[in-house]
Amino acid sequence: MNDPAAFVRDTLARLPKEIAGTAIVAASGGIDSTTAALLVERAVGDRARAIFVDTGLLRAGEVEKVSEFFRASGLRFEVATASDRFFAALKGTTDPEEKRRRIGREFIRLFEEEARKFGTDLLVQGTIAPDWIESGGALRDTIKTHHNVGGVPKDSRLRLVEPLRDLYKDEVRAVARELRIPEPDRQPFPGPGLAVRVAGEVTPERVRRARVANAIVEREVERAFGAGEIPRPWQYFAALLDTPTVGVLGDNRVRGDAVSVRVVESIDAMTATAMALPKPLVARIAEAITRELSGQVVRVLYDVTDKPPGTIEWE
Repeated sequence: MNDPAAFVRDTLARLPKEIAGTAIVAASGGIDSTTAALLVERAVGDRARAIFVDTGLLRAGEVEKVSEFFRASGLRFEVATASDRFFAALKGTTDPEEKRRRIGREFIRLFEEEARKFGTDLLVQGTIAPDWIESGGALRDTIKTHHNVGGVPKDSRLRLVEPLRDLYKDEVRAVARELRIPEPDRQPFPGPGLAVRVAGEVTPERVRRARVANAIVEREVERAFGAGEIPRPWQYFAALLDTPTVGVLGDNRVRGDAVSVRVVESIDAMTATAMALPKPLVARIAEAITRELSGQVVRVLYDVTDKPPGTIEWE
């Protein structure tokens, strides 16, 4: 895509033909789904209904921040609270691919219920090229199953509309700028949420620890960027690992969790380079995590792996 304005013009002309009646839109608050949602709203107006799902797997303050972001973007939306059903679906699951499949299935089942209320069988998703490329199929190996691709159940009655399917992340951001969406360069957040930043079983308590650690990483990295200490990263977060480790609390030997901090630079998410953070910044992050999660997280690691051979997210 060389011309964002032409893409917007062509898409707005095409969408009313694809959406002859009504549709619901899966709006996660990320730049992909927000761009898709705004394109659909501008094309068909109130015949589209954007739904933001609070899965219980979101970052600190995410519902409030996303709601504010949608309002600033001019998008009409509603919030569906569904944390209980997502934790129930993930109970006892430790395999990363199975987590993604279960989350994708739960999203679709929820959207099927909402679609019935709205009298439609169309679901708009913000799927982009890396989602279906990395999910495998045909001659492509599965790098990781994206919940909005491989997580869609084969028996789903919903028909998918994916206006951004052939675009890469940098191209989506160009379209977002054309649509005047605020913060088009905001960092991505995975659709499965903190479930893929909690290695091992996903429980409310383990998600809480990951949420605190993520908030600290975001806070400290954004402070450092604002102070001119580092360039703006592509993505920055913490993953809660599933290997207990030994630590010291006061004069006592304790066993707690380990957290891995990841900060990367990228353009299109297909490749990424681990950012070499200043040592004082890494030390501040480690000190804040172990202090705010005292006795719960006792070790903080910094991930220096590029993509490839690693992926951006841990799972």
